[in-house]
Amino acid sequence: MKTAQPSLWMGLMDTSERSGMGLRERLCSALRNAMRGGTLTQGARLPASRVLARDLALSRVTVEAAYTQLEAEGYVVRRRGQGSFVAVQASIAPIQAKRRSGASPLVANALLSQRGQGMVDTGGCMEPMRLQAFAAGSPDLRAFPQTLWRQLTNKRLRLSPEALMRYGDPQGREDLREAIAQYLVASRGVRCTARQVLVLTSSQQALQLLAALLLDLGDRVWLEDPGYRGARTAFAASGAELVPLPVDAQGLASDFTLPAPRLIYVTPTHQYPTGHTLSLQRRMSLVGYAQSVGSWIVEDDYDSEFLYDARPTPSLQGLDDGNRVIYIGTFSKTLFPSLRIAYAVLPEALVQPLVTARSVYDGHVAQLAQAVTADFMVQGHFAAHLRLMRLLYRSRRDLLLELIARKLPWAVPLNAAGGLQLSVMLPPGTEANLTHQAAERGIATPSFSALYSRPAAVDGWLLGFAALYPAEIDAAMVQLAKLKPR
Repeated sequence: MKTAQPSLWMGLMDTSERSGMGLRERLCSALRNAMRGGTLTQGARLPASRVLARDLALSRVTVEAAYTQLEAEGYVVRRRGQGSFVAVQASIAPIQAKRRSGASPLVANALLSQRGQGMVDTGGCMEPMRLQAFAAGSPDLRAFPQTLWRQLTNKRLRLSPEALMRYGDPQGREDLREAIAQYLVASRGVRCTARQVLVLTSSQQALQLLAALLLDLGDRVWLEDPGYRGARTAFAASGAELVPLPVDAQGLASDFTLPAPRLIYVTPTHQYPTGHTLSLQRRMSLVGYAQSVGSWIVEDDYDSEFLYDARPTPSLQGLDDGNRVIYIGTFSKTLFPSLRIAYAVLPEALVQPLVTARSVYDGHVAQLAQAVTADFMVQGHFAAHLRLMRLLYRSRRDLLLELIARKLPWAVPLNAAGGLQLSVMLPPGTEANLTHQAAERGIATPSFSALYSRPAAVDGWLLGFAALYPAEIDAAMVQLAKLKPR
């Protein structure tokens, strides 16, 4: 097998589209084009990430991320100790067709629908797929009770293997819906029964379903700014008009003089990413406003289980007498991401429409995963696991705050009362340069400024700490302490 010639790499990045694309996306695009066009043929060895990073003046982290993405898409196969190789045999030239009299020429690329193009234009949502300091949003999977989970799984397979292999209820297994409802009533003040719970694969799927069923082209959606990019992506892809509203120390600052929205998206218990809590007065005003104008409120309670300095405030849904609040949550942070189980608590009028729509999307969540999760909750393991993780994550948050204070005098943490990550403000105009320096040292520093809908003169990072051992946090902070703001 031959390694692709060095001359190929000199102009590689110039062949990729530039508009709106980061360095990783540009490199992925360039490599895909080279494979599809036959410049890189099946079996060709790609340069080592260190070599390609040097030749293209990129960070090795960027090249590794591009190779990992292409491997996931099937373009590249990576063999330990041997290298990375092109895995596809692409056509070098497009199929030539005889042009008949009056026939239209073949279109080289199929055009997407307007909605499809809008979805692609959002850039999508990618979560970190490997452990790295300080990738945000990941729980500690090394602390998960894997032996117990395996025992529960084996027991379910012994007792009812055939039933778990059949198609399932699109709304979710009744035992899991009942366990979720009981948990939410007791811990979050949600007012619901199992009949209102819809089990889904992710909170992102919940947002997509809600966008599809509740929003028409041009409908207004109020969003927190800064806020969760996944919500922005889901609603923008539906063709909605996004109306970003500022966030302050009391949470979302609603402006009731604006034209009424069709939908309001909010993270009231622990605002993402600032960590602020929506005040009681604003909660009551928001619910009352939604009831008066007929707006839907989507309450994303993504990590209220992990508040360390105070008990979480009761849910917004619990204040709603008019059935206008839709509550969503997920097990991705409390258990593990690949479980692919989330849930929505729906007003009675929306249950059947959402269940029907869910059946159109993907049918149901895997029955075995649902059954084991239900057992994990009913037998008390879920509550015990949360208690342990709260203690563990709180100690890691405290360590990170201490190290920031000692080693990064130019960084200022925001509200850090809970969550799996904390926001850190940087000196104005330094984020891009500091992020580049951190990447060269193998440290991920997710952008805070990227979470704004509109350009904002805010520089910062969103540093994930929950998945890291104390020694790993300390080692990463030693590297960040070497950075030079300028």
